[in-house]
Amino acid sequence: MHKKDRYIYPAIFDYGSDGISVEFPDLPGCFTCGDTEEEAFQMAKEAMALHLYGLEQENEEIPQPSKVSEIQTKKHQVVVFVEVWMPPFRHEMENKAVKKTLTIPKWLDDLAKQYDVNYSQILQEALKKHLGATDR
Repeated sequence: MHKKDRYIYPAIFDYGSDGISVEFPDLPGCFTCGDTEEEAFQMAKEAMALHLYGLEQENEEIPQPSKVSEIQTKKHQVVVFVEVWMPPFRHEMENKAVKKTLTIPKWLDDLAKQYDVNYSQILQEALKKHLGATDR
């Protein structure tokens, strides 16, 4: 699998009475929607980036985009090209905060409260030191 920094795929915008549905013919399972064209387009970019990021993480093959001339639409549908620039999206996903549950003795928790200890900061610093890691 070859990761690219920039992906462009055709999306089908389906205009209905309740908003705009968006699907990507080349990315099965990648759907979204919006109330306005602007919202649908923004949601399409986010959905596509997340879908492609998931494929990359799973080392799945990234499909080639279809040619617009090969996509058949209905009367209330249009084909729109959606482009995503992956480096900032990957950075955001890799640096996203995740919640972890930890267990410590009550006496240690009581002492930490007395000193207004920030558990997240302390744990991050300790993990970085322990793993020899730096910020990304």
